[in-house]
Amino acid sequence: MLGEYRIEGRGAAEIAADVEQAVGAGRLRPGQNLPPMRELAARLGVNPNTVAAAYRTLRERGVIETAGRRGSRVRARPATTEREELRVEVPPGGRDLSTGNPDPSLLPRLAPALLPAAEEGDRRPVLYGADPLDADLVRLARAGLDADGVPGGPLTVTSGSLDAVERVLAAHLRPGDAVAVEDPGWGSLLDLIPALGLRTLPVGVDDDGPRADDLRRALESGARALIVTDRAQNPTGASLSGARARALRAVLGHHPGTLLIEDDHGHGIVDLPLHPLAGVTRHWAFVRSAAKVYGPDLRVAVLAGDQVTVDRVRGRQRLGPGWVSLLLQRAWARLWADGAVDRAAVARSYGARRDALVDALAERGVAAHGRSGMNVWVPVPDETGAVARLVRAGWAVAPGARFRLASPQGIRVTVSPLTEADITPLADAVAAAVRPSPARAYG
Repeated sequence: MLGEYRIEGRGAAEIAADVEQAVGAGRLRPGQNLPPMRELAARLGVNPNTVAAAYRTLRERGVIETAGRRGSRVRARPATTEREELRVEVPPGGRDLSTGNPDPSLLPRLAPALLPAAEEGDRRPVLYGADPLDADLVRLARAGLDADGVPGGPLTVTSGSLDAVERVLAAHLRPGDAVAVEDPGWGSLLDLIPALGLRTLPVGVDDDGPRADDLRRALESGARALIVTDRAQNPTGASLSGARARALRAVLGHHPGTLLIEDDHGHGIVDLPLHPLAGVTRHWAFVRSAAKVYGPDLRVAVLAGDQVTVDRVRGRQRLGPGWVSLLLQRAWARLWADGAVDRAAVARSYGARRDALVDALAERGVAAHGRSGMNVWVPVPDETGAVARLVRAGWAVAPGARFRLASPQGIRVTVSPLTEADITPLADAVAAAVRPSPARAYG
């Protein structure tokens, strides 16, 4: 059942740790069945309840899953094995279009903002007990949220979008709870949820965002939370339209106890309007990060939400890191206030590359999606074959397995590194890699 590997341990914690380490090291592979609890207990000489407790811990950590009468098995994508390990080796002299990173040439210089922020820290050192929020950043963030129609409420600051999402989920949910997520969706998020001991329920996505009927089914199936990307959805480029937002609000209106989390990481790189859902449910959080427009290394995001949610996040944060560096907060505020980035120009730049690639693929009979952001999603019948053929042609793209739960296969192409001269040869290579490929919708 487990090949050459033998699970060891006497206590539940030891057994769980042994299995988790074996999965992380690749000695136990995704999909492998674990021994029945009584069988493993007899071999280890422990009580079956001890093994049951170990398996329960592993399920809550997202390492294994229960497969009905077939017992327990290692998850297809265990939490100890990141989706980012589904990497593609860039061929010598090839182009890497797999990372999802912004174009460095569109990012601002950080030194002019960091130096004044550091000088302020020298004049007024930040010590324990200081206000954890920079007043200028809060003011700028609140004004921007008000302008975009996000409901009023308290703010806090987290170390990026994923940190905010993790803290909000932990503030409201318990292991075993289900979360409705976009499918295809952000790979890091799809890793995080089972790592918290939560379950994913997929919601299909089209160019206008999550499908209302799929959301209704997920909520009726017991989903206690919904995570939505408002714009620049990763990997499809979807952007929530006004009509779709109204449909989703109508569904959520029948489930007011749903925890709603919105991720607006595309703020500053997208020229499409925001259509927020916040305010329909009792508990909600809206996250806006600096990563795509100012640079991933700032590791700062603003979190708005209802009073209970923000209070819980702040309280737990105080018991951990305490606060997000005021140095980074001040730097972001200065970049924002000084207009260090021409956001309209950035949005046009990414839009021109996306549109050029999508149009070129359409001319070659290949359906592709990329309404906003820096990625294009191409449905394919065989993503492994398509990725391999593109690598041989000198282009590394991301396999759709990083982003999918139940949706059809695809590949993600990040347009950030592309120049105008790249579009035709890339489109030719993609068309050759996916044929024969009938036009298919995703999600």
